[in-house]
Amino acid sequence: MERGESSGSNSSSDDIWAKLVPLDSSYSDIELKSNEVTICSEVKNPSSVKQEWCKIAREKDQVSALMQNKSSSSILVDGTVVQEDDTTIIRCGTEIILGPEADGFMRYMFKVMPTEETCKKQLKINLDPEHAKCSICLNVWHDVVTVAPCLHNFCNGCFSEWLKRCQDRHSSILCPQCRAVVQFVGRNHFLHSIEEDILESDSSLRRSDEEIALLDSYSSIKSPLVVSNGRKLSRKRARAPPDEENVRDFPCPQCEYAGFQCNQSTVHLQCQSCGGMMPSGPTNTTVPQHCVGCDRAFCGAYWHAMGVTSFDAYPVCSPETLKPIADRTVTRIPLLAYEKNRHEQDITEKCIRQMGQSLQDVISEWIRKMGNREVDRTRLQLNHSEMITPQTHVCRDCYDKLVSFLLYWFRITLPKHFLPPEAVQREDCWYGYACRTQHHNEEHARKRNHVCRPTRGAHMS
Repeated sequence: MERGESSGSNSSSDDIWAKLVPLDSSYSDIELKSNEVTICSEVKNPSSVKQEWCKIAREKDQVSALMQNKSSSSILVDGTVVQEDDTTIIRCGTEIILGPEADGFMRYMFKVMPTEETCKKQLKINLDPEHAKCSICLNVWHDVVTVAPCLHNFCNGCFSEWLKRCQDRHSSILCPQCRAVVQFVGRNHFLHSIEEDILESDSSLRRSDEEIALLDSYSSIKSPLVVSNGRKLSRKRARAPPDEENVRDFPCPQCEYAGFQCNQSTVHLQCQSCGGMMPSGPTNTTVPQHCVGCDRAFCGAYWHAMGVTSFDAYPVCSPETLKPIADRTVTRIPLLAYEKNRHEQDITEKCIRQMGQSLQDVISEWIRKMGNREVDRTRLQLNHSEMITPQTHVCRDCYDKLVSFLLYWFRITLPKHFLPPEAVQREDCWYGYACRTQHHNEEHARKRNHVCRPTRGAHMS
């Protein structure tokens, strides 16, 4: 193989705006400092003239480049053949092979370096912290929630306590700030990021760790709540139109069900699967109503515990929508596994068959290991990951994420003699599981092992 070097023109600065990173770590990077660069071989031919490989010109968008083939043979760009003098657009992550075939020629990855302007380009918003304070505790919001229709904002813990007191008094739930009837309350993730920015810019507004812990212990709003305000409203505080007071439009079976009855202050959760309603946290049951992995509400486990299987007039979910991890079964590798790399999924299926086991056998064993704290949960993309046990209730989507996570550890710890011969011979991708090229380059996804930790890039640990 021949190494390359760059020669440039139209230099705008001495800063490196891009690199050609060789996939063979024994060679050095080719740094691009000019807006137009010609890549040549380091080895001279008998006439003492260096061979030109390609010319790379920076595009106006600053994140892509136009590459022209200057050699006498074709070049492969992300698996596409570029003939002599032809051009193509390359972007960060593009793989370039300086030859007509995939094997036997130098491979480079085109990498665009972040510019100082890009790093500093931020949207600046001037916000008075007084406008980001909860009217109950008079501090900057913590885990902010928004009530509707008035759209006032409060700390999750503060409003949860207000909600509890209203329910204990069996009174209508009114906004603590404007006294409008509350019909809906949910966490506001956009304002949560603003809340964090304010506290980062002025640390004097931060509360103590003890205050935060106490506030979190009061917080009960995990997913959106629908408030069923009933018929009896105080004359002084009545804001809802008279025709709305006598309308109960929440399709909750328990509002008509013999047993625990919803009252005028009952708060309802909307199931994220069927869209039906159920009472939020009734005192007659301790059955989970939220998936621990995503904090979304599901009604299947609740109605199953109440002995309700179906209602003609109301949607009711199957118990399968929310159930303990240990009670779930898996028959196929989730699409999410290995960052949707189907080649890695096929290899895992062959490994499991080679071991004489089923996918369920493997997952059951790794769930047991997770329950015994034998698995590092750093990359588990679920909420409250450290709290999860085999008895934790999760939804189907979160279970698929958990299975995908456990299959990664299964492959990482698998002895190599269980791997198919074609998988053993592959080299690890520098960017490991975080590689973006595997999503759009089928050849790269197949020829490199991506079930490994990154040795380059932002995901290195």
